[in-house]
Amino acid sequence: MSHPPVPEAVDVPTAPTAGRVWTVPNAISFGRLLGVPVFLYLLLVAEAYPAAFVVLVLGGTTDWVDGWFARRFGQVSRLGELLDPFADRLYILATLVAFAVTGIVPWQFSAALLAREAVLAVCLLVLRRHGHGPPPVHYLGKTATFILLAAFPVLLLAATAPTVAPVARAVGWGLGWWGLVLYWAAAALYLVQTVALVRPARGVVAGR
Repeated sequence: MSHPPVPEAVDVPTAPTAGRVWTVPNAISFGRLLGVPVFLYLLLVAEAYPAAFVVLVLGGTTDWVDGWFARRFGQVSRLGELLDPFADRLYILATLVAFAVTGIVPWQFSAALLAREAVLAVCLLVLRRHGHGPPPVHYLGKTATFILLAAFPVLLLAATAPTVAPVARAVGWGLGWWGLVLYWAAAALYLVQTVALVRPARGVVAGR
């Protein structure tokens, strides 16, 4: 009997790789985590804006690199599936706080993104309470994250480089608002997934 092919969008880690910790993609993700405090120090303490810009660019580009490397060379692991979105979220939260403190972005923009993170945190708590793990990362969420990680360096450039500020500001805010909309659209999908997972459990409890 023939079996249906596995869709390309679904990564199926091989058994030897799924439980591994020290893979190249995981090392990249660990490096991105270490980049967060470095970025905060450079921006808020040292006020070394060019260096902070470089760290932010590296953080955004390596987000794509680790995922590509994992799929291309069969190094997808369970730790990587958890570590990569955690690094993304930490980068976004740290950048939002730092940008709000320095006035690079208005607090309303930061609040809108932080509210989305709060919604997702509630979903994770509800899922855990019902015995479920985090929902799989949706392509829409990855796209929104990629756009936001691209917008942040451009917004930093607009705030610290007057010669390119007009163009950088237009590009940065175009990406920023686009990313914000997609970020909330992804949150809506996570809410739907959460309800779909929790509702059967509630039905079983109610039927007892």
